[in-house]
Amino acid sequence: MQQGNHSVVKEFVLLGLSQAREVQLLLFFLFLVFYSLVLPANALIILTIQSDPRLGSPMYFFLANLAFLDICYCSVTPPKMLADFFSRHKTISYKGCMAQLFFLHFLGGSEVFLLMVMAIDRYVAICHPLRYSSVVSRPVCSAMVVGSWCLGFMHSILQVIFIVPLPFCGPNKVDSFFCDITLVVKLACVDTYALELFMFVNSGVSILICFILLLISYGILLIKVRTGSSQGKGKAASTCITHIIMVVIMFGPAIYIYCRPFMDFPFDKVMAVLHTVVFPLMNPMIYTLRNKEIKQAIWRLLIKCRPLA
Repeated sequence: MQQGNHSVVKEFVLLGLSQAREVQLLLFFLFLVFYSLVLPANALIILTIQSDPRLGSPMYFFLANLAFLDICYCSVTPPKMLADFFSRHKTISYKGCMAQLFFLHFLGGSEVFLLMVMAIDRYVAICHPLRYSSVVSRPVCSAMVVGSWCLGFMHSILQVIFIVPLPFCGPNKVDSFFCDITLVVKLACVDTYALELFMFVNSGVSILICFILLLISYGILLIKVRTGSSQGKGKAASTCITHIIMVVIMFGPAIYIYCRPFMDFPFDKVMAVLHTVVFPLMNPMIYTLRNKEIKQAIWRLLIKCRPLA
């Protein structure tokens, strides 16, 4: 198939994390062990929250949805990355590349909005405790989760709509292990300055604004908790600190990747691994390790499921 004097790109070549065979095998082993341990742990968190009636508060409902989103998010790129470690010709079809773009930003955007929802939940719980159960009811929680998914879909589809019409007729080598807007757009055969500016606003500026708003809101809540005299302020402060850690872990690599020009930088691949593989799976784990109720619930579930001797 021809377009002018150029052949149309039907697949992209993924250069991966390293070209050295020994390094590839080491990375495969490390990522496989990490993925095999942490992925079931996130599934265990969801199962524990769903099966334990003591974890019926909105906070745990949102945490279960966060863990589910992280499992889905980490199922977009890591499986192909692991398979490509044993492939000499690492390629991805054009449609596969566009699918990666869509699901990465759909699930990632949904997670950003879910973290905003979790901040609202903590605000109502700390500032309006007497109205908490009536304001943040289960139908409201479900509506906010669905809204997060819808906003994530809108964020992603806007980007894909503008990328799909681009002509790719020249270079097809993506210097990474997956397709992302910062990597694919610059391979187009037309001037993409206006599109890059739109992507910068849609992804970079939006992420930065959400990050600043979340830090400010949790900072204010933390001050309110520490200066208040209500019971359980230690637990509330610990929850806020945990949420701040989750926000920093998720937004840090995303800000590095999207809040800058579409150019290559030294730590791009490291940040890509942290952003798409490591940190998403670690978010619910970090929350669990700092939460006594969930740890006790997991222990009860494991004891209950343990076969009788």
